[in-house]
Amino acid sequence: MIILEARNLQKSYTEKGRGVTAVKDVSLQIMAGEVLAFLGPNGAGKTTTIKMIAGLIQPDAGWVRIADRDPHKNPESLRLLGAVLEGNRNIYWRLTPAENLEYFGVLRGMSQRAARLRTRELLERFNLMDKQRSLVQSLSRGMQQKLAIAVAMMHQPPLLLLDEPTLGLDVEATEDVKQLIREIAREGCAILLTTHQLAIAEELSDRVAIINNGAIVAEEPTTELIRQFSGSAYRVETEEAIDPQRLSKIAALGAEVQTNQIIHIGDPALFYQVLEILKPLPLLQVQKDQANLTDVFLKLVRGEGG
Repeated sequence: MIILEARNLQKSYTEKGRGVTAVKDVSLQIMAGEVLAFLGPNGAGKTTTIKMIAGLIQPDAGWVRIADRDPHKNPESLRLLGAVLEGNRNIYWRLTPAENLEYFGVLRGMSQRAARLRTRELLERFNLMDKQRSLVQSLSRGMQQKLAIAVAMMHQPPLLLLDEPTLGLDVEATEDVKQLIREIAREGCAILLTTHQLAIAEELSDRVAIINNGAIVAEEPTTELIRQFSGSAYRVETEEAIDPQRLSKIAALGAEVQTNQIIHIGDPALFYQVLEILKPLPLLQVQKDQANLTDVFLKLVRGEGG
């Protein structure tokens, strides 16, 4: 089921007397249970696109549907959206976690009783029960972030916008938040994830959309996009020096002998032949020329992606 669909979004501004096009014909789609990482350098049009999706600014052209409803014509459809925005106070620091959850639940149309029941459910699930009566300002950064996500999920929206959800968190808190994001997606919520932490985006996303200069320059399943930018060469390193006879045979095959312990195999068809020559020497590591999302992102925003 399609939860978010944005088609041909465009937005221009006037800056210092001249027109500036921030977003040019951007289209996005997210299915239920899918995490889309929406990535781009600063000034690429990412924030403007998100504001149009969230109904905060009107597009000059194009349209948005959240669960087949238009947030620009039907403000009630914004109840289908939950958001955790970096750099914003998503929760009230002088209230407790329980008070925050109940307040935002009622604000989003829940009855007080339903909000109280949902609050207890989320406090237990997010491991915040022992802090339910503590002021938010006294909680760790990780607990505050978990609470912000719980508040966004209070009314069980089908679409969740997460902006830099792990920024500034320690290792343990980061792992907790990542696990929560995975669980929320598995339960059917569509997630639009924006972050400059590309390793996090690579780990959590099902698909990636990269925007640059106001236009989408790539939109693919994450693994497929990385595969397209990965090579086919192998690097084999042995624990001990390879004897001259084996090195000579390897070189004769056409593989590159970089040192007496490192072989570079440019043609993958030679891989198993090289391993056969090396047998039974112990191997330290075998590495494939594998890109990561950071490599892909930098190539695309620098115009090196073809």
